[in-house]
Amino acid sequence: MKKFKLIISFLFFTFGFSQNLSSQTIPSSFADLAEKLMPSVVNISTTQTVVTNSNPFPGFEFPPGSPFGDMFKEFGTPQERQSSALGSGFIIDEDGIVITNNHVIQGADDIIVRVNGDKEFKAKVIGADPLSDIAVLKLDTKEKFTPVKFGDSDKARIGDWVIAIGNPFGLGGTVTSGIISARNRSIGLTRYEDYIQTDASINQGNSGGPLFNMDGDVIGINTAILGRSGSIGIGFSIPSNSAKIVINQLLEFGETKRGWLGVRIQDVTKEIAEVENLEKPMGALVASVADNSPSAKAGVKAGDIILEFDGVVINEMKELPTIVAKTAVGKKVKVKIWRNKKEIIKTITLGRLETSEDFKVAEKEVQIEEILIKDLKITVRKLSKEDIKSRNLPNQTSGLVITNIEKDSPLFNSIEVNSIIIEAQKKKIKSSEDLNKVVKDVLKTNQKTILFVIYNSQNQRRYIGVKLD
Repeated sequence: MKKFKLIISFLFFTFGFSQNLSSQTIPSSFADLAEKLMPSVVNISTTQTVVTNSNPFPGFEFPPGSPFGDMFKEFGTPQERQSSALGSGFIIDEDGIVITNNHVIQGADDIIVRVNGDKEFKAKVIGADPLSDIAVLKLDTKEKFTPVKFGDSDKARIGDWVIAIGNPFGLGGTVTSGIISARNRSIGLTRYEDYIQTDASINQGNSGGPLFNMDGDVIGINTAILGRSGSIGIGFSIPSNSAKIVINQLLEFGETKRGWLGVRIQDVTKEIAEVENLEKPMGALVASVADNSPSAKAGVKAGDIILEFDGVVINEMKELPTIVAKTAVGKKVKVKIWRNKKEIIKTITLGRLETSEDFKVAEKEVQIEEILIKDLKITVRKLSKEDIKSRNLPNQTSGLVITNIEKDSPLFNSIEVNSIIIEAQKKKIKSSEDLNKVVKDVLKTNQKTILFVIYNSQNQRRYIGVKLD
């Protein structure tokens, strides 16, 4: 009897717990929330003047790929036509401040914002940022509007319910629901990516619209869909915490002011972690340091591995640029670095990314004596003064230019032709004899992993770990 009562009690507890869990996580309806939020979500339409040249030979067209098509097109009569685009946005201030995507309004001659499905207003751009794909607009009116507020996107969890409201295919205010499918997604669209992935239906025209949590707070700006055929259950939103930083700067300055370290970085591979005696691949490897940059002034060196920035652990290389960009210009930050198989701390005063210089130098090939490195199955030539000058390298640079890599070379998938080997196993390479000696020494060890320092064909300093056969 006692056992029976215990079973009954357990069943009641389980049923009650299940009911309570369901009531907390599964909304019975989104109607009240949607009704409250709809007046704050806007539809955006833009027009842009596109100039094209008419065919100077009506009734005749050159075959596809013919060079004469583009040649004679220049002699046609210039004609203007209006191109239109649709998007979404949301109001964050009662005075008519609207947030949307930069790609929605980029290049627009006129921007019309429709509020609550009927009222239309012209809008001007206060500021826009292509790197994060965010734009801030101001409605040209003195009317007051119903704003929404931003929530804390860091608290959003995978599996949380969300709703998206926008203007898909120009249909006007449309509500879709779903859950957060993933966090911290990178899909290669912009420089700084940390997307929230959702299965709430997002289609063309939803760009710039809000992603709401169940408290009615904006936790994301809907930006992209996967696939061209429309929503397939994979949409991406800019997290509100990242967006707020950019938006506040655009409102205050009309432009962004991102933190800047002045380093070029790359992933820490298993081979590099092995050579550097790291427990596991983590952090961001400093491939090169810009002259007179904040990092150079603080004593950061090429070959350092940044493990922690301003108290935040860097697990993957891609995390560092986003974290640095969010940090205020002029702030002094502690940076934990792995150097010579031990941790050191550097204090760096951040500069501003937008005022830094970006060096792009074209390369020129110089033909001199080429030598085969048999163990690596590559052909190299000595770096010349002409190379240093044409590729804008430091004057004292020495090394070997790779002119050929055989398909069965251990470097085939790691290093490209025209790269310059300047170090191997942390030893400077000045001649083919130097490289041959290092390679043979490594082949005698059990590890058989060699760490190269190179300038790639874009003149970027890189560290490459290669396992030799």
